[in-house]
Amino acid sequence: MNDSRIDPEGSGELPTATLKGRTWTFPVVWIVPVLAAVVAGYLMYDRVREYGPEITLKFEDAGGVKAGQTPIRYRGVPVGEVTEVELSEDQKYAVVKARLRRPAVSIAREGTMFWIVRPEVGINSITGLGTVITGPQIEVLPGGGKPKWEFVGLANPPVQSENEGLKILLLSVRVGSLKTGSPVFYRGIEVGAVQDVRLGPDATTVNIRVSIKKRYAPLVREGSKFWNVSGVEMSVGLLRGMEIRMESLGSLVAGGIAFSTPEEKDGRPARNGAVFRLYDEPKKEWREWNPKIAIPQEK
Repeated sequence: MNDSRIDPEGSGELPTATLKGRTWTFPVVWIVPVLAAVVAGYLMYDRVREYGPEITLKFEDAGGVKAGQTPIRYRGVPVGEVTEVELSEDQKYAVVKARLRRPAVSIAREGTMFWIVRPEVGINSITGLGTVITGPQIEVLPGGGKPKWEFVGLANPPVQSENEGLKILLLSVRVGSLKTGSPVFYRGIEVGAVQDVRLGPDATTVNIRVSIKKRYAPLVREGSKFWNVSGVEMSVGLLRGMEIRMESLGSLVAGGIAFSTPEEKDGRPARNGAVFRLYDEPKKEWREWNPKIAIPQEK
């Protein structure tokens, strides 16, 4: 018996099966979620591409700083953003983690300074008013050293000083109301500013670092005398009555330093790093010194 199929109609040809293709349909309801996922993925990728490395900042007080809201700015331009705020393990600092934007990666170097800008109203100036609505922001002043990723933030904004100015050190037994940014006067004219105030190595003196503008550096000689003008000087005489002196209204609150130079023809100009004593008050003759010292004219 042959193993062949029998054609019921006797035509000798076998019937051919017809296959129907299956059509795949995409539910319309999924279009919106898929598009949303694509857009979210693109935004995340764009954000990751825009931001560079993470840096760590330590502040004594990070009040108002919030992750995802507080920007890091340089010259008013956003260069990074805070990503996390937490306490240090020893609970002595607030640790702020932030990401810099890729074009600003070179900012993270040794010598770079960070500080928090908040509203501040003083006698001499009003600063940070823009942060009343937006909240605090972190300002940065780039350094020029090697790349670095961990920094200790400043408690106060740094004082902008001339790199070519005269840098001297004043020693005192008390600081009074002097602080970073307090002015330095010569005959009532502001010629410099306090850069830093801190205790000396043995805690017996206060070390006050001062920067004198380059134009006024010749006024400081080896025999110059410096005194604290933080407050009001009063003297009483039988003929003059009561006499009140103060260098400026700003120095009454923010503190200040004044100095005078003796009339010495061979008095040598002070050099960078020179050390002077800061007196609580001047002697009468110091105020009467009137040396002729040539200073460059303003351009």
